[in-house]
Amino acid sequence: MKVINKLVLLTLLGVSVGTTLTSCDNGLEAINENTNSPEIVPTYTIFNGANRYLMNYTRDGWWSARMSLPWMQYSAQNNYIEEDKYQYRDTQTTNGWTYLYRTANNYKDIIQRVEDPSTASQMAAYGNIQNQIAASRIMLAYTFDNLVTHFGDVPYWSYGQRNNPDFQALQIETYTNPKYASQEEIYKDILNELKAAADQIVVGDKVFTAGDNIYDGDAAKWKKFANSLRLRIANRIKHKLPAAQTHINEALASGVFTSNADNAAHAFGSADAEGNPFWKLFYVDNRTDFYVNRTFVQLLKGEKGSYGLDPRLFKVAAPIGSTAAEIKSGSESQSRDLTKYTGMPYGLPTVETVFSSSAINFFNSNYTKINKAEVLMEYAEVEFILAELNGWSQANYEAGVKASMEKMGVDSAEITAFIATLPAATQEHVLNQKYIALLGNSDESWNEYRRTGYPNGTILLMPGATGTRPDGTTYVFTPLMSGNVVASDIPGRVRYPIGQQTLNKANWTTASAGLSNGDEINSKLYFAR
Repeated sequence: MKVINKLVLLTLLGVSVGTTLTSCDNGLEAINENTNSPEIVPTYTIFNGANRYLMNYTRDGWWSARMSLPWMQYSAQNNYIEEDKYQYRDTQTTNGWTYLYRTANNYKDIIQRVEDPSTASQMAAYGNIQNQIAASRIMLAYTFDNLVTHFGDVPYWSYGQRNNPDFQALQIETYTNPKYASQEEIYKDILNELKAAADQIVVGDKVFTAGDNIYDGDAAKWKKFANSLRLRIANRIKHKLPAAQTHINEALASGVFTSNADNAAHAFGSADAEGNPFWKLFYVDNRTDFYVNRTFVQLLKGEKGSYGLDPRLFKVAAPIGSTAAEIKSGSESQSRDLTKYTGMPYGLPTVETVFSSSAINFFNSNYTKINKAEVLMEYAEVEFILAELNGWSQANYEAGVKASMEKMGVDSAEITAFIATLPAATQEHVLNQKYIALLGNSDESWNEYRRTGYPNGTILLMPGATGTRPDGTTYVFTPLMSGNVVASDIPGRVRYPIGQQTLNKANWTTASAGLSNGDEINSKLYFAR
């Protein structure tokens, strides 16, 4: 894989990124330009660095691993269990806000470089100019979607509506206190941006000549990703925005994912510095307190739901007794003894020392390997969306399950046997299977829960419900106060960074007042049921 060199990385973090931090958290001291950086940085190095930065800081041990991953009950902790019970640290969301805006600013920077007459001719050597702009627009849409689905109204910037007075983000020279754009307006524009980006792509020309660790410069695949992402977002808001149906129809006509070969997945390298963020969490930071959630294990074992034993269990969880060293080397046992798969009880009242590494399930080497690609969107999700759009279609439902299993490396005979016993497609069954497939994309799983209510309490351990430890003893899952509320459901959002209350008070106040319960985790976002 192509990697960004140290000098370019310093440029990325110190110059291109630095202005974004101040545009959204004004009042901080300006970050000086790095005088050691070259005047002209190839756009592909910025793109590569921005994509890696985005994945490293949204799939790491803080943004997803301490919020959506446990909240959607894929994982569970036995150390900082208050986070699993919704009492997250404000630094998590403050940092996430900053990282996402830094990333967005770099995609904007690429666009500025290829459109600047003084640098355009040089930047054209790194890929088709229209394709570079289109890929940057697609990733801007992906980044801002992450922001709006976590917080609600946020400062926003759009390539297609650069003169829109409501879209003030990433423009520190003009707006030191950027306005928060409404969720509805952001979604409308994101859908339009994805349409325009797909139309802009010149299929057959390279997007970037190097540094594209998602599609290696393949313009046709970038076009499919734009359409598939447009499909995802339009489907999410179709009950709120009638125009979303047109976006759905157009995205499908333009061409969405049709196999796992189309998956949008960011590749990682085979050295610690280039490794997957979960690898770094476990084997560089030496964190061994993130386990496979008991709820998820029970679902895959067939103890919950209506699906029987799911062979994906053995692609996710290491059997009890596997050591961190064995998993790191990929030499953990492949035992199929179901007594060795119990999962970590979720939301325990207190830390319980009985659940040590020798008595609980780690994620296995398939899930934590150093070069595991991080999925932005995959073919299985498209099939599940199609199942919904086609009246809970059996054919799309089965295709989604098959695609998920194939991606995870399940044996073809096991796939055939599992699909043969699936219950008939219904809303519940389709969305429960979609939930399993979204394991590697817990933020989108959280979006789906807030949109649909699935999986429900027959699968998930909901606030106030009784959980069961592997020894049969019980406890009640009791969330903790987070902000000023104790949630009675999975959080509807996360709070704005605390600094916004002072540094951008007027706009924060307006945005908070538009939420159903103010700046609290139980306020519902635009797309929520």
